[in-house]
Amino acid sequence: MLDLNRLKALHAVAVYGSVAAAAEALMVTPSAISQQLAKLERETGAVLVERNGRGVKLTDAAGLLADHAEKILALVETAEADFEALRGAVVGRLVLAAFPTAARGIMPQALATIKQQHPDLDVVMYEREPERQMREVTRGEIDLAVVQDWMNRPMAIPDGLSRAPLLDDIADVAVPAGHPLADKREIELADLPGEGWISSSSGTVCHDFLMFLLRSAEKEPKIVCMADEYPTQLALVAAGHGCALIPRLGRGRLPEGVRAIPVVPRLQRRIYALWRTDAARRPAIRAAVDALMRAACAA
Repeated sequence: MLDLNRLKALHAVAVYGSVAAAAEALMVTPSAISQQLAKLERETGAVLVERNGRGVKLTDAAGLLADHAEKILALVETAEADFEALRGAVVGRLVLAAFPTAARGIMPQALATIKQQHPDLDVVMYEREPERQMREVTRGEIDLAVVQDWMNRPMAIPDGLSRAPLLDDIADVAVPAGHPLADKREIELADLPGEGWISSSSGTVCHDFLMFLLRSAEKEPKIVCMADEYPTQLALVAAGHGCALIPRLGRGRLPEGVRAIPVVPRLQRRIYALWRTDAARRPAIRAAVDALMRAACAA
């Protein structure tokens, strides 16, 4: 009989393209993946991997088996969801992920609620960027994702996923205390500075939104610093190195020397939870979504 964990290892290598990437996705060591593949070769009596430079290449036999593994793993997940739904108990293991500010602003309270109300549910949480979460929830590596999008860049939700809105988070412009706009109660897009911006890395959702925002105000943005963590951006603003667009969720108290100015119309990002539709029958999914909604209302 084929071992399910070995099939999962093979499927992960097929999906991610390497033993190292498969190990990262399954949160095990590369040697553990290699051992599972070796055991699977002995079980099947077939060569499944071939050396390809420093990596490995799956054989045709491995590709065929990986296709079947995908179907088997999907059936197992459906069976587990149906069984948990039949029992009606919030039990088992649930893997959650959230992007950084949601991990800081929503997840602590949500996890506390889950732990208090459902002590038999084993919960693991990871901090992940939205694009990675989308891939991982689709492939079944995580059960529930907390993602974001901005009004200029709605996130396309693949077939087979369901979602629930959690909150609309407002972003303000953070400026140094000595900036000409620092005493304004609110500003319009036309008032935005054109130069001296602190941004997250190029290609991220937040960076792209900042570029869109400034160009829509006919300002050609000049990025002077890039930092992915908002506390770092605020520290740079406080030191007078530029302005930044900072969401309110998980922001905490502003450091000395920083003023946060609302923009009219309000700049918002949408935050919502995602899960595989086939797993929606799991009481654990429903319990986690409920806890996330409560935490979002209190954020």
